[in-house]
Amino acid sequence: MSKKVVIIGSGFSSLSASCYLAQSGFEVSIYEKNETIGGRARQLKKDGFTFDIGPSWYWMPDVFEKFFNDFDKSPSDFYALDKLNPAYKVFFENKESITIEDTLEKIYTAFEKEEKGSSLKLQKFINDAKNNYDIAINELVYRPGVSPIELVTKETIKKIGQFFSTISKEVRKEFKNDKLIKILEFPVLFLGAKPSNTPAFYSFMNYADFGLGTWHPKGGMYQVILGMKKLAESLGVQFFTSSPVEKIDVDNGVANGIVVNGTKINADIILSGADYHHSETLLDQKYRQYSEKYWERKTFAPSSLLFYVGFDKKLKNIHHHNLFFDTDFDLHAKDIYDDPKWPEEPLFYANFTSVTDSGSAPEGKENGFFLIPLAPGIEDTPALRETYFSKIITRFEDLTEQTVQNNIIFKESFCVKDFVKEYNSYKGNAYGMANTLLQTAFLRPKLKSKKVQHLFFTGQLTVPGPGVPPSLISGKLVAGLIESQLNISRKPKLQTV
Repeated sequence: MSKKVVIIGSGFSSLSASCYLAQSGFEVSIYEKNETIGGRARQLKKDGFTFDIGPSWYWMPDVFEKFFNDFDKSPSDFYALDKLNPAYKVFFENKESITIEDTLEKIYTAFEKEEKGSSLKLQKFINDAKNNYDIAINELVYRPGVSPIELVTKETIKKIGQFFSTISKEVRKEFKNDKLIKILEFPVLFLGAKPSNTPAFYSFMNYADFGLGTWHPKGGMYQVILGMKKLAESLGVQFFTSSPVEKIDVDNGVANGIVVNGTKINADIILSGADYHHSETLLDQKYRQYSEKYWERKTFAPSSLLFYVGFDKKLKNIHHHNLFFDTDFDLHAKDIYDDPKWPEEPLFYANFTSVTDSGSAPEGKENGFFLIPLAPGIEDTPALRETYFSKIITRFEDLTEQTVQNNIIFKESFCVKDFVKEYNSYKGNAYGMANTLLQTAFLRPKLKSKKVQHLFFTGQLTVPGPGVPPSLISGKLVAGLIESQLNISRKPKLQTV
């Protein structure tokens, strides 16, 4: 008789784990509190416009390939993938900008144009970043964070100094041009921490950016969720939406089920892909591993103020992805991490998938997704949201040299309160727990509960960390721990998709 696993939440990590566990012969069910699956990676459709509500960058395509290859599939079996050119455009003050294109050669040329001699420095930097990427992907991130010994290899010993330096220090040693520094510091923001607090080893994110490129699944990031769901269902996974979990049931220190809408669902294994802090509140106090003081001491990735905007015309001077770094980068970071408050003049990001994916907006119109990184846990009111939309849309008009405010058909927002309400997110964080030196690998919250048998966790607050590719990996790691606990060898079984 197969063992029954219930999974709380249906984000990337939960979907990943569900596929591996079903492949190994477990009876797997996913319970999602919202009406649709995907966790933070849901979708908004309105008046012919389509928006990804959450993740919008498709980086590290090799991780997606590895995931689907584990089931004798590939991403192309589920969605069409295009490499973007340009990858993105960065706007600076005085209406200056740099466009990052789709090959290293073009990027070297763009750097050299800004700072003489920088192309050779960038080549050296990226070669080292690639080496770090190979070590991270092949030796580190697929390890479950059980012991510090996991980090000790012949290759990582050679890199020990990079764990005690920072991205900011290493970049500024070689580059003097402020615009180039901002571009090189940008990728580690996906890890949820300031470049000055992020180990230099994480330069592998720069290789993910420049070396592997930026991609787009036709139809948006939600197509990846739908593809994973289709794969999971082919393996026998069952989905239950509008099913908020009210309690994790524990008997004599052993998890044996969940309570959903007042009904007990029995299970042999409980796996939570929901927010880790929230997941522990579903347990009686004595079974929680981490205190409120523990969570308060941790560095969390930012929250975000998001806007989904429909425009009644095509916009000028924009690309699919656009970064607006025309204000003080360091000051905004301080307002997130050091002295949490609403930033006076925030950096922001905007994407317009309709530039490259015509199906995401009606003909002759444009969809706009705007994001301002914010400190988690700060005040969130309709008035503040409107104030900040006015700030960024005015700057957007100036920097792209066009008027757009009178062309807005509709605008919807999503902020701190919504992250709490929709995802039970700790303080409304958007990306989980930051990957700082003291919050890396075995120093992160554990995949396996230390106090409750048969209870496991996955997702952005645990190993390996924030982001979509790490979430896919987190699902695989926790599935492996569950299998090893029950002495089950992963044996692929036939599936039809």
